[in-house]
Amino acid sequence: MSFRSLITRSLALLLLVCVSATVGVAAEKPMNVLMLMADDLNSWLLENPERYTGKIIAPKLKGLAESGVNFKYAYCAAPVCSPSRTAFFSGVAPWKSGVYNNAQTINKSEALNQDAVLSLAGLFKKGGYDTFGYGKITHGWDQKDHWDEHVGHKRDPAPPGAPLAGLSGGEQDWGPIHLTEEQMNDTGGADKAIAVLKRKHEKPFFLAYGSFNPHMPWYVPKKYFDLYPLDQIVLPELKADDLDDLPPMAKAVSDGIGSFADKVIKAGKHKEAVQAYLATTTYVDTQMGRVLDALEKGPYKDNTIVVFLTDHGLHLGEKHHWQKTTLWEEGTHSLLMIRAPGVTKPGGVSERFVSLLDIYPTLAELCGLTPPAYLDGRSLVPLLKDPKVPWGSTAITGLCTKGRKEGDAFISIRHELGRYTRYGVKEEEFYDTTKDPHEWTNQADNPEYAGTVNTLRALVPRFEAAARPLPSALTEERRETQEKKKKDKKKTEGSK
Repeated sequence: MSFRSLITRSLALLLLVCVSATVGVAAEKPMNVLMLMADDLNSWLLENPERYTGKIIAPKLKGLAESGVNFKYAYCAAPVCSPSRTAFFSGVAPWKSGVYNNAQTINKSEALNQDAVLSLAGLFKKGGYDTFGYGKITHGWDQKDHWDEHVGHKRDPAPPGAPLAGLSGGEQDWGPIHLTEEQMNDTGGADKAIAVLKRKHEKPFFLAYGSFNPHMPWYVPKKYFDLYPLDQIVLPELKADDLDDLPPMAKAVSDGIGSFADKVIKAGKHKEAVQAYLATTTYVDTQMGRVLDALEKGPYKDNTIVVFLTDHGLHLGEKHHWQKTTLWEEGTHSLLMIRAPGVTKPGGVSERFVSLLDIYPTLAELCGLTPPAYLDGRSLVPLLKDPKVPWGSTAITGLCTKGRKEGDAFISIRHELGRYTRYGVKEEEFYDTTKDPHEWTNQADNPEYAGTVNTLRALVPRFEAAARPLPSALTEERRETQEKKKKDKKKTEGSK
């Protein structure tokens, strides 16, 4: 073979390799994201017998958990809707932003400055994705310009004759709804998400769907109540003197809306309430399942990352409390399941203590996007590849109860050593959760645990460093209304 022929053949071979490589890269589909979230769904669905032993019908979500990595110990950054969602969607922790509660003036948070913070949806839109959001996703921190299409959540109207439970009005109610399932808002949100999955997309997509349920009131079709006969309802295990060993601030956390628990129990309606919650849980599973089925049957199954989470936990009588807004296990424990094609394996279970704040950097890494430097979470990709790798706990939760003076930011950490919580400067709780999974015995003053308490105390943000809670938006709204009335009055008087 002549030298010229050898060169020609070599160049042709090189060109073939380059073309093959280019075709291979082009053939690799970019990863889409389907992010599903439920409101107020507690961790009973994990079927942990130490926490709850009753029947829970949720085949679709349980199936999702088994198809990827199920994080057995995932925790919210705040046990309230708005601050939890603001935290995992901004990547900024409450003790940095000052967002600890609903109805706060989020626009006054320096840490959440519109020009400095990119929402999770904004990151994907900036990265060339189409972004779609339906239902309850964020709460008070919307950044609507980060969505190509966004339809928020609505609460279904109360049935005629409400309150049906006969104990209270407003949210604190439950019973069969008068609407058909197709007429319910969460069903409509699922319909919109399904429509997106059926479309042909020129660009990768970030699709989020959030259900309002099982937030109270628990109004769902009767068929879901029928799945849980009252004589088969298992109640959570309670302890009558559960609050006796708590410091004053810890006891105060369960005041207000939390006191509804004792009202339900004294009225003999605890089983009815739990039945309604479980019925609503199964309704949520049905809607999430419809979306998951659409993904499974469509063309995007093999290149779509699926994340399911709950914004926080929920009390159903434990620690004499109802709903959330506590730093105990029931209020902070969240569900988190992630399936990432090519990364996760079916049946993965991680028992590491992680935070919902970790979702933002995780999705950024999985999709090859550069996350902002200010994020407070850590990427869970190492745990997605191997659920048992070593991991320092990121499960820190912040709270400031309504009515507390500015600066009273309460902080809790869930750790392999147990749960440590600091209320204000001096008041503390510590539970050895390996022996006391219900957190019934506060060991903060027990000398045997002094070393452990000191270790965990050093892992949470210092009291002096924690951001002060932002002012209440309701208070500011009332002030603005009063000022407007004064101005209108002056105008009226001036025109006379």
